[in-house]
Amino acid sequence: MSAGGRARTALLLALAACAPGVIMRLAAVHTSHPVEALLFGLAIVGAAFILSWGAEAAQLDISAGLAIAVLAFIAVLPEYAVDLIFAGKAGNAYSKYGSTCLKPGSPDASPCSLALANMTGSNRLLIGIGWSLVVFAAWYALRRRRMPGGSQIVLERSHSVELSYLTVAVAYSLTLPLKRTITLLDAALLVAIFVAYTIRVAGSPAEEPDLVGPAKWIGSFDRRRRRTAVAGLLVLAAAVILLCAERFAEALVGTGRVFGISEFLLVQWLAPLASEAPELLIAGMFAWRLKTSAGLSTLVSAKVNQWTLLIGTLPVVFAITSGTLHGLPIDAGQREELLLTAAQSVFAVAILSSLSISVKEAWALFSLFWAQFLIGALVPGHAHGVERVIVSGMYLVLGAMILLRDRRRLPKLLRDGFRTPHEHLHT
Repeated sequence: MSAGGRARTALLLALAACAPGVIMRLAAVHTSHPVEALLFGLAIVGAAFILSWGAEAAQLDISAGLAIAVLAFIAVLPEYAVDLIFAGKAGNAYSKYGSTCLKPGSPDASPCSLALANMTGSNRLLIGIGWSLVVFAAWYALRRRRMPGGSQIVLERSHSVELSYLTVAVAYSLTLPLKRTITLLDAALLVAIFVAYTIRVAGSPAEEPDLVGPAKWIGSFDRRRRRTAVAGLLVLAAAVILLCAERFAEALVGTGRVFGISEFLLVQWLAPLASEAPELLIAGMFAWRLKTSAGLSTLVSAKVNQWTLLIGTLPVVFAITSGTLHGLPIDAGQREELLLTAAQSVFAVAILSSLSISVKEAWALFSLFWAQFLIGALVPGHAHGVERVIVSGMYLVLGAMILLRDRRRLPKLLRDGFRTPHEHLHT
């Protein structure tokens, strides 16, 4: 099959994945919660792939600054849509039941805790699985082709920008577990970091995008046809996500009730798998094609978006739906989740402060992720707090050790990221 044929097949498969969920939503059809979770989840996965292909092809036709702003939002749209639903439900519940966001005697998880569950899960998946995946895929590709090297991935100096702003966002995230609410002030500061990051990278020189798969096929169209196709794909994907996100969120919670599974765990891990799948696949494909710097930098940029734009919008949605200026409440369990997520990010930033990541460091990220995930799934609920704090401590200690050992690297990284002219970063 030709490259164009494979691209068309992939696009048709993505559209087919969207169809059942969209039909059920428009026809107001209801079935069992597990089936709904599956079908609406597949629709979001299909739409996320369509979004990613359209967004990649769009880089051929819009200015560098606009591309960065649009693509940054598109990258978090599937995840944002699910989080927005839970943040809205949390605001409605807060207006009825107060800071617990939960009807007295209800066995369900608090909507306020679910509002953060998807964010913390997707953050940890992106590093524990995503960053590691890129290193492992590149290492395996090199061994399979019997090429030298492969023990580490080295980022270009220009990626100091993403890492510098990620460092600031992660440093600020360490204050969130100390609070009882994520306030509108927190939201303003996090969004301001994202805006500053966008302005900084907007000044970087435009580069010819390295398109693959359906994005490459769409990019081969003439300008008018390409722009029409890109606009159509983006609108279609956004419509599918907005149509299916609420039913997907409700079905996840309902599935937890049916099988006696923690609704929190389903929202924290199953929903991010749906929204992060295209991003992880694209990064893995870059690594397999030995474009390792592009693959890893894609995920680093997504991490910046998650810690700034995504989490910064949650208190805003909560305030609007609750009709107050109160911040999004954080219970004890969520403070521990935020601590664990921030601590993992500290460790990851410490590793990448050298603008490189080795296979051993990737194994450390991968192993610690699965350790906390499996312990959290197997240990009784009352012991989760201890597990989270212990693993958080391990992340922070390891990160501090790396930063102390390489104490001259972080200042240089920040200097390059915030002050060095773009033309010097690309030399």
